[in-house]
Amino acid sequence: MGSLRTRLALGFFAVALAAVALAGAAIVPGLEERLREAKLRDTAAIADQYAPQLQEVVGTNVNARRVLERVRQIADQTSTRVTVLLVNTRNGEIDVSPTYDSFQTNEIDLDFGVALQSARSGRPQTGTETGDSGRVGQVARPLFQRDPEGRRLLGYVAVFSTQLRDVESSVDVVERRVLIAGGAAASIALLAGILMATGLTRRVRQIETAAGRVAAGDFDARFPLDRSDELGQLSRALDDMRRQLAELDNARKRFIATASHELRTPIFSLGGFLELIADEDLDPETREIFLAQVREQVARLGKLATELLDLSKLEAGSLELRPEPTDLTVLARAVADEFIPALSAHDSHLELRLPTEPLEALCDPERVAQVMRILIDNALTHTPEGTDMVVSAGRRDGRVRIGVGDFGPGVRRAMLPHIFEPFITSDDAQGSGLGLAIAHELVERMDGELVVESQPGRTTFTLDLPA
Repeated sequence: MGSLRTRLALGFFAVALAAVALAGAAIVPGLEERLREAKLRDTAAIADQYAPQLQEVVGTNVNARRVLERVRQIADQTSTRVTVLLVNTRNGEIDVSPTYDSFQTNEIDLDFGVALQSARSGRPQTGTETGDSGRVGQVARPLFQRDPEGRRLLGYVAVFSTQLRDVESSVDVVERRVLIAGGAAASIALLAGILMATGLTRRVRQIETAAGRVAAGDFDARFPLDRSDELGQLSRALDDMRRQLAELDNARKRFIATASHELRTPIFSLGGFLELIADEDLDPETREIFLAQVREQVARLGKLATELLDLSKLEAGSLELRPEPTDLTVLARAVADEFIPALSAHDSHLELRLPTEPLEALCDPERVAQVMRILIDNALTHTPEGTDMVVSAGRRDGRVRIGVGDFGPGVRRAMLPHIFEPFITSDDAQGSGLGLAIAHELVERMDGELVVESQPGRTTFTLDLPA
């Protein structure tokens, strides 16, 4: 009972039954009322046509046998029961009593309430009554007479009665047909519900199976994409998620493999240098060279650990930014001054092309300075000694731009699309390949953009930030 298929099938069945019940409740009672009214209208038309004939003979000198024959003749012609009732007045009270009846019996099984109403009101009346043979419809017409002085007096009431059994049988037939049709419709709805629910649950089960495989790490699983309905849209969304998870898993594996390699290299190098330094026969000059190498590898490990921590914080969204109004010309000069020793050791010159007036932007100055350090350090790492560099800044289209360029050999064209991915670096580079990835993530967090243009002899990284 808890399965989707059962609930859908029962839902279809319940809806079909409810629709049939509502249709029956709306149609059958109204149908019976309309058929009864139509029957009474037909009987009233008969009464209007034949009441004058009874007026001519009832209460005159025509003998009772001939009056009864006329009553029965009219009843045969109209297929109704014709009853003539005498109007009596006793002590101011009006009463009626049957005088002539077309039925071949001496017993009167009806009360003829409509006759009494007609006698009291002096007007035609219509109603129904239940007798021994079932429910009948009645139409009463007053029959007036004139006294010796010519006054018009009510003497009799003629009642035309018709059986309503045919109305009830017609309604019974309609009820039975509605029930039969309703049962058939409900059965068809139940079968259709089962078939549709089976198809839906089969597709849901396929999606569930594929989702379970993806959750278990099988990113080759495929979701059913053969429909464009809601389940098809869900499958497409889940398949997009599967592809993204596969890409993330591949990136994670590459990241772990590359990080392991980057960490293993300086660790092995440190181990080798420490073994050499432990040699007692090592002269002081060579020992100092080895110690310098150890310091370099330790600095490399420290930088790599810091970059990995920064990258993990960025990817986790836990790195907090503190934007504030910042003069980027002052910031660029301060960062450039930090690299004076490194530029001197690299035998390079850094030119500043900055505006004379303040260039203000709302940004996190610490993170913008970090991006500039990464770009300048990247230029020093990937260019030959003696390569000059330039740092420029300006405003354009309501945004500020900071460019860091060098006049080195440039970035290979095949590497440009992947330049901001972690651990992507050239074969002969000494960096970890994390700096540009961190810079790119930082700039995106600041709603900016970091782009690169490179060709032999000129490479420029441009940091674009909202003003």
